[in-house]
Amino acid sequence: MLPIFIASCTKEVTTKDSLLEHLPPNPALVLKITNLTNFKSELKNNSFLTIVEGFSNTKEVLDKINALDYLSTDQTCVLALYEVGKNNFDYILVAKNDSGLFNVDSVDNKKVETLTYQQTNLTKYTVDNQEVFSMRKNNAILMSSSMILMENIVRLSNNTPVDPNLERLYGASALDKSATFFINPIGNASLLSLKEENDKSKPFSSWISLDFSANSDEVNLNGVAMAPDSTKNFINLFKGTSPLTNKTPLYAPLSAQAILSYTFDDYQVFAENQNTYLDRVKKSDSLFNTVEEVGLIYMNNKKVVLLKSYGTESLYDYLDSRKTASQTYQGSEILELQDEKLVEMGFTPLVKNFESNYCTLLENSFIFSQDKEALQTIISSHKSSSSFDNDQVFQTAKASLASESSMLFVSNASGIDFFTEQHLSKEAFENIKDKDIKEQVFASQIVMDNGFGHFNILVSKIKKNQESSTVSPLFTLELNTDLATDPQFVKNHRTKEQEIVVQDQNNVLYLISANGKVLWTKQLEGRIQGNIQQVDIYKNGKLQMAFCTNDQFLVLDRNGEEVPPFKIDFEGGNLNPLAVFDYDGSRNYRFVVTQGRKVYMYNNQAKIVNGFTFKEATSNILDAPKHFRISNKDYLVFKQDNSTLRILHRVGSDRIKVSEKIDFSNNEVFLYKNKFSVTNKKGVLHQIDTNGKLTATNFNLNPDHGFYATSNTLVFMDDNILSIRGKKVELELGVYSKPKIFYIYDKIYVGVTDLQNYQVYLFDSQAEPIPNFPVFGSSIIDITDMDNDRKLELVAKDQDNSLIVYKIN
Repeated sequence: MLPIFIASCTKEVTTKDSLLEHLPPNPALVLKITNLTNFKSELKNNSFLTIVEGFSNTKEVLDKINALDYLSTDQTCVLALYEVGKNNFDYILVAKNDSGLFNVDSVDNKKVETLTYQQTNLTKYTVDNQEVFSMRKNNAILMSSSMILMENIVRLSNNTPVDPNLERLYGASALDKSATFFINPIGNASLLSLKEENDKSKPFSSWISLDFSANSDEVNLNGVAMAPDSTKNFINLFKGTSPLTNKTPLYAPLSAQAILSYTFDDYQVFAENQNTYLDRVKKSDSLFNTVEEVGLIYMNNKKVVLLKSYGTESLYDYLDSRKTASQTYQGSEILELQDEKLVEMGFTPLVKNFESNYCTLLENSFIFSQDKEALQTIISSHKSSSSFDNDQVFQTAKASLASESSMLFVSNASGIDFFTEQHLSKEAFENIKDKDIKEQVFASQIVMDNGFGHFNILVSKIKKNQESSTVSPLFTLELNTDLATDPQFVKNHRTKEQEIVVQDQNNVLYLISANGKVLWTKQLEGRIQGNIQQVDIYKNGKLQMAFCTNDQFLVLDRNGEEVPPFKIDFEGGNLNPLAVFDYDGSRNYRFVVTQGRKVYMYNNQAKIVNGFTFKEATSNILDAPKHFRISNKDYLVFKQDNSTLRILHRVGSDRIKVSEKIDFSNNEVFLYKNKFSVTNKKGVLHQIDTNGKLTATNFNLNPDHGFYATSNTLVFMDDNILSIRGKKVELELGVYSKPKIFYIYDKIYVGVTDLQNYQVYLFDSQAEPIPNFPVFGSSIIDITDMDNDRKLELVAKDQDNSLIVYKIN
């Protein structure tokens, strides 16, 4: 989005065993994809990137690349863009040789042909009216949208030399990101949608490397911009200086469109770099010796320039002596200056096309403007502490950027409209102007280091400054297919934050971060039964996920890898959800798998616990067994489909014999008031104490009622009547899920979902509704504090069967 002018280098070296060596010279852009699945997911689920897809120039390229939807690999691959004819871009993709890389067997609308060029065989695929050419070269497969590019590759029989800067950046790119962009900017005005008249002889930098990451609301590009001494790069203006904290946002008014700030800790070094960049010999002017920041504030499509100084006396005396008039506005003096080119001449190319007609001094910063009204606005805003620094646009960007920078740009949608009109092509401007991006913040930052700059780019949905008692969507995430299980939170033992696990209809398991990024996916052989349990098998604080599918018992580690030997198959399937018992909190787990009448209890080594004697029940077991601890005694509870409730010792013998038959409802057994509590299909609550005494209370509930309990809280859901501790709430007519109780920060919350009308309700322990509920949702929910900010997040499916997370303030 931001105008970037970049140069290329001429030195070349040859690489060994690199995908880059298969590319023809002079790519406009190189994309290294390290995780294709995650990259596709991040692109698909980001709201801004969805808008960008509709841009006319982007759409032309994407239409060609969409033919690669049938590409599948878990290895690194490289995609490069080349300009083939004016404003026409085609791609080349390079990947390791893999027979299953590109599979179109299931595609109806396709045509496959074999071509020959200079004794080299190529395959031409026509898929959904898009052409893809493919060939094998050494240990790689090359694919392209252009036969011309493929012919070039054939003619280049030997591997081509690679630009050393590109090679260096390629080798240093992040392995934990799904993709990295490498931009070769000189001569690429068309790709970057820049206006042709931009000065290409003095580019922004050499090669730029940007690691890509995105979630539903944010796009982050983080990397480096190279700045060799041999070229006159823009960022070399700051060579030999250290970045400082940018103060321009403190002086920009809340209504500003954008700010652009440059800092340096030594003006004399900057002045020397400036002379080199401008090819001039000029003695540095001591007038600006104390200046350490040049800021541009954009307001109403005009700019104001700030010069922050650590010593104002000398510059003020000079300006005061050169004034033609002055006036006071809200206690601040405004000088009218006779030298309108003072600032531009002193700080070109940072400041261009600017007349410094007026000036005021606020604290230790000089503010220059072309008209007096702009200064009055800034003075008024500064006096009332209504600055851009307090705006959610800046606050959103600030949270993702370094605290000090050599260059900092932050803009709202209005500012982007202005900048694109000034610097990008007419077509790009029309594309952006017609899109709704008013909820987005745009930011970029350069932090100069030794010979290069750390480069950060951010496009993010503006985070709202929430008032108390509000509920707002944190993110939504559309997976590759519909969800099959209810989403739930799991703890990240590294960050101590909560993440989300969910499985889709294709039995793919997803782990999703607190900001909506898919961390990994794993293909499972079956559907997960019940909830995933977190355990610490090795007792080292690192958590694993344990669960049963229809016919397997599995334990996965933090990265989704199977933990041997915890992959146990059960012939015939039909497993109940997994039960995990930790009797005394020692992490000597007992994993209980039930299948029909059979009971399998495993220890931490996945070995059967021989001391447990309850190997088989007299009838099929219902649901996962439960473990309760009362007065240092353990009770294992099993429901059987012959209406029998078994309450056992740790070793599997009967601890309490329940003689009465209970026609169990479709609800779990809970411990309420130290009694084992369960309901039957007629709405009768049966309770058994530790002496075996049974009591029955008839609540006259429907057969499909919901029931949930904690030690002191009893909740029923009967048709549209929710009862919490005896207090009843009548909800709208609908089809309701079972209620669920959450105990968080010493507070009790009761959640229930109207599955018919996609409404999630949340109540406190006194049956009072939480403000701003209900919200959209179509599944049983989970609630936690994901990021430890003592504010809650709620996760559910939304009405489109996607994942949705709400922030509760």
